[in-house]
Amino acid sequence: MRSTFSLVAVLIAPPMFAATCESLASSTLPDTTITMAQVIAAGQFVQPGAGQAKGKGATAYKDLPEFCRIAVTLKPSSDSDIKVEFWLPTSNWNRKLQAVGNGGWAGVISYPAMADAVRGGYATVSTDTGHVGGSGSFALDHPEKLIDFSWRSEHEMTVKAKEIVKAFYGSAPRFTYWNGCSTGGRQGLKEAQKFPDDFDGIIAGAPANRTAMALWVAHAVLKDPASNIPASKYPMIHQAVLAACDALDGVKDGLIGDPTKCHFDPKALLCSAGDGPSCLTAPQVEAVRKIYSPAVNPRTGQEMFPNLVPGTELGWGVLAAGPDPSANIYDHYKYVVFKDPSWDWKTFDFDSGVARGERPENAVMNATDPNLKPFFSHNGKLLIYHGWADTNVATLNTVKYYKTVVDTMGGEAKTSNNIRLFLEPGMGHCGGGEGPNVFDKVGSLEQWVEQNKAPEKIVASHSANGAVDRTRPLCPYPQVAKYNGSGSIDDAANFSCRLP
Repeated sequence: MRSTFSLVAVLIAPPMFAATCESLASSTLPDTTITMAQVIAAGQFVQPGAGQAKGKGATAYKDLPEFCRIAVTLKPSSDSDIKVEFWLPTSNWNRKLQAVGNGGWAGVISYPAMADAVRGGYATVSTDTGHVGGSGSFALDHPEKLIDFSWRSEHEMTVKAKEIVKAFYGSAPRFTYWNGCSTGGRQGLKEAQKFPDDFDGIIAGAPANRTAMALWVAHAVLKDPASNIPASKYPMIHQAVLAACDALDGVKDGLIGDPTKCHFDPKALLCSAGDGPSCLTAPQVEAVRKIYSPAVNPRTGQEMFPNLVPGTELGWGVLAAGPDPSANIYDHYKYVVFKDPSWDWKTFDFDSGVARGERPENAVMNATDPNLKPFFSHNGKLLIYHGWADTNVATLNTVKYYKTVVDTMGGEAKTSNNIRLFLEPGMGHCGGGEGPNVFDKVGSLEQWVEQNKAPEKIVASHSANGAVDRTRPLCPYPQVAKYNGSGSIDDAANFSCRLP
């Protein structure tokens, strides 16, 4: 009886920590001021400013376990004011750290992503990248804050997170992961390139490296009122594209498997007599053609940056709704490139303006270095994903980067165990869309890093009204999902990953 009681006592004993949560308030770390260290009871976290972050209020966190919440301010430069939070589960810690990325211009802690990580047993960390609010105006005349946003905040928080984890649990994390999309995807690439030892594995979704694509679309659609395409016409254009290209991959499923194979000519929609809801005027036809075409330098004729692809039409409002270009890129050129809050996008020159935008001090946030040898040398794994129907960030820009890495690092055979790219037909920016768009990114990366089991395919699902109505394998580029010829086209089991 005594031994049985002892066993039970051991099983229900509280976890042992190297320090209490509250005692971490007195920790000393370089350039760091700790402003909070407290235990948050299960289900009791309330997001600061709840309701402001896309409706994510207190109800989104009712299922969270108890965790130690630590808030700090980092000042690696005299103009830095980087807010960071660390969340450390007080039970069932999986002995791993997951840093989570941001979106747009950041300016806020990524609480929903932190919550997902804690639910999975991770210790987690997030930063506001050194400013408050989703505008790029903070960067004007503040070069150090721009550096904080571009890369320094992410690296500094990761270094501090490893120290906080060790101080609390008494041991360093066994594995450290990055998980981000859009700006978070770009942040992940920057970490792999600039600080290759920070992470064992990195998820980089739709990496938002800055180009002038939003200005290219704005000049095509918004500069001349005659070229403007009403949002009511987007579905009509989309259906015409599907009619022309849906079946090219061997199955008619409402998705374009490989948009690079789709050569839809918008002239097919030219109005025969005047304007109408089911056709395009001549200026609108030309605008659509420009959206589908890579930007070219007007002086040299050389291609400058990739375009949107056929299949993106339902999301064109992001860049083409007007009256001004997408705010993220408009801010970038106003506050970073031209340093003029009143800068007029209509004056942009696609020769000198693009060159100015690509100067190192203006593209400091971009993560385009293809030399990943230091990251690969410690067997780091980089899982990149991007939806083909993304209108915020050109999918072809990510394909371009992936190809430069493979070429620089010696070919696919030498790189496939360290970097893989997964493209999702019909998926929008970081999720959503008509195609399968929910998949286990974290689990796939964990198996790759911890068991050296590279993802040969990742099954994604699409849901309608809360129920899964389609699954489909996502394949490592350049492979695509091919229908096996029998069985439901809504079941991933009936598809195989093959080269096109």
